[in-house]
Amino acid sequence: MNNNKPYIIGIAGGSGSGKTFFLKCFLHHFSADEVCLISQDDYYRPVATQKIDENGWINFDLPEGIADEKLLEDLKLLMAGNSIERKEYTFNTNEENAKLLNITSAPIIIVEGLFVFHYPEIAALFDLKIFMDADEEITLNRRISRDEIERGYTRDMVMYQWVNHVMPAYKQYLLPYKGSCQKVIMNNKHVADDIIDISKEISDELKETVLAQ
Repeated sequence: MNNNKPYIIGIAGGSGSGKTFFLKCFLHHFSADEVCLISQDDYYRPVATQKIDENGWINFDLPEGIADEKLLEDLKLLMAGNSIERKEYTFNTNEENAKLLNITSAPIIIVEGLFVFHYPEIAALFDLKIFMDADEEITLNRRISRDEIERGYTRDMVMYQWVNHVMPAYKQYLLPYKGSCQKVIMNNKHVADDIIDISKEISDELKETVLAQ
């Protein structure tokens, strides 16, 4: 292994699969100079350029809605040991008020997001692919809870997006890559113990195989 090359981890999973919680648990096992995180969500193209469906809804669940060429460029900068700056994407926060993130390269670089396995040039850089999985009924219920609380959506609005945007995108742009992932993590339980244990197990492996080099 080339000690100068960071170890690149790709983490993807459908809406409600638990990516955010897994990452929180996973990152807890490392110091800031051991790992850095780059999120696909921070590369959304401007809202005005997003595709509108036949009923006038913006469809945020399409790979072309992400500036993947910029994501690739920034990832390569981090791999070369450089730092990057990126505005954090948060729902209902416009770009002018977005928090500016300064991301410093580290021995382990994590790239997470819905479509990170779909972009060939980005996927080719991953040393480890992790797929977060959960049954559809469970992911839908998590999505409903999140969008009603955090986004003020009605259940009808959530269901429209789920049926017309979320699930078609999941089946076309994410699920086909599940078989190419080295680790598939099922996250159907409502208790955190399993995810905490799995995140520790993977982090221990990486400390032995990557950071100890």
